[in-house]
Amino acid sequence: MLLIEAKNVAFSYGDKLIYKEMNFRLLEGEHIALVGHNGAGKSTFLKLLLGELLPDGGNISKRRNMKIGVIEQHLHFGNGKTIYESLQDAFKKLFDAEREMNALAVKMQQPDADSSYIDQYGQLQELLLASDFYTVDARIHEMADGLGLSAIGLDKDVNQLSGGQLTKLCLAKLLLEKPDVLLLDEPTNYLDVVHIKWLTNYLNNYSHAFIVISHDTDFLNNIAQFVYHLEDQQLIRYVGNYQSYLKQHEARREQQVVAFRQQQREIKKLETYIQKNKVRTATAKQAKSREKQLDKIDRLDPPSQVKKPTFHFKVDSQPVRMIFTAEKLNVGYERPLFPPISVKIERGEKIAIVGHNGIGKTTLLRTFLGELEPLSGKVGQGDRVKPGYFSQLSAPPHLTPLEWMMDQYPETPEKVLRQHLAQCGVYAEHMRQPMDTLSGGEETKVRIGRLMLQKSNVLIFDEPTNHLDVSAKEALSNALEAYEGTVLVVSHEPAFYEKWITRVWNIEEWSKKVNVRK
Repeated sequence: MLLIEAKNVAFSYGDKLIYKEMNFRLLEGEHIALVGHNGAGKSTFLKLLLGELLPDGGNISKRRNMKIGVIEQHLHFGNGKTIYESLQDAFKKLFDAEREMNALAVKMQQPDADSSYIDQYGQLQELLLASDFYTVDARIHEMADGLGLSAIGLDKDVNQLSGGQLTKLCLAKLLLEKPDVLLLDEPTNYLDVVHIKWLTNYLNNYSHAFIVISHDTDFLNNIAQFVYHLEDQQLIRYVGNYQSYLKQHEARREQQVVAFRQQQREIKKLETYIQKNKVRTATAKQAKSREKQLDKIDRLDPPSQVKKPTFHFKVDSQPVRMIFTAEKLNVGYERPLFPPISVKIERGEKIAIVGHNGIGKTTLLRTFLGELEPLSGKVGQGDRVKPGYFSQLSAPPHLTPLEWMMDQYPETPEKVLRQHLAQCGVYAEHMRQPMDTLSGGEETKVRIGRLMLQKSNVLIFDEPTNHLDVSAKEALSNALEAYEGTVLVVSHEPAFYEKWITRVWNIEEWSKKVNVRK
């Protein structure tokens, strides 16, 4: 059964064309991966399907009464609610029915009870049984275990959750609702390897349709039956998983290149003949015929080349040898997140900090930076140390990237800032778009660009690759490998940092020890 169909859809942001006569269809039960480079328009496509944006041309039709589910980025769960209570909200209709049924049971005990109460009670009971209401508790716990919420504590107040933990909670609630169509934008962000495996298995067994955007290619390879690639303002459909798509796409590109070159040779041949013969009386008629032939050619566009970003970080001035020191340091909020640590970070070291979500990686970084006070122990920062910090979560302003950069660096000429943003992969069309409307990948590149201009000698990155596409990840990894300063990076992607780090801090291993010295 057809769920969604887009016909000849056109859409632009300002003067930037995102879609041109784009066509798409989603059938019941299809599992689709949506891919394309940062800023190509993947998130825009989801907004068009949801009706949050309207197409400039064409139309999008959806099956009536179809429920589409999407992770809400700014869910308000309510003050004082626990994780468990928030997950129960996925079954609000059923809990409301149970309360109504219980109220009817009380009314039916009255001597003058209305006879219609019995029918109403029976209908509500049928609804609960048909919806497996009495397995809700087990389903909530299974979902919480699978996505790592049980480890946080189901009785924890949602107001105490980190941004990453809230995103997990939103994902869990959405999956429990089981909509007809799931729209998932980077669902593996903030998930550990074991939870990604669980989500992979869950989606493979999901009976309804879904569309997933992710830059985790292994994840996509394991869940996709079809891949739609956003290229040349079109959505091109490929049958098979991600690896199959790569092979088909490469073959298609080669065919495009061959066809374009053949056509260019033919055009050149005709133009040369026309130029040589149109002024000669004896051959003018043939030249005119060739000219008509040339005009009828449906000219192919040259195969598009995706521009790759480049990043480069400079050491502003050399600090002392000892960058950071910690002595019997306890970090956390009301209680320590792991045993006390005594560590030293020397100039030039590049350290990856790993461990499952919620274990305290971000808290440790913020304590080193002085944003959080230690619960006990001491943190020392060396002379002339100038940290540059890329935080995991951001609140993008309603300014364009160019306005934001000019605000941050008012003495730098606008032309220089434009060239700098373009180097980072943020081109003219995105420079004029408010940052709070950019895709996650585009916003990340703007923030990295700001960090490149900051005077620093120590770079601290907290999950910088969450929204970056493959080429941007590679560019950032190469830049950090070439960087001559000190690096601390929190990342769940070993492939990103393995070739240039000097050591790894595994906080899960620290948690098993009484004292940690490094």
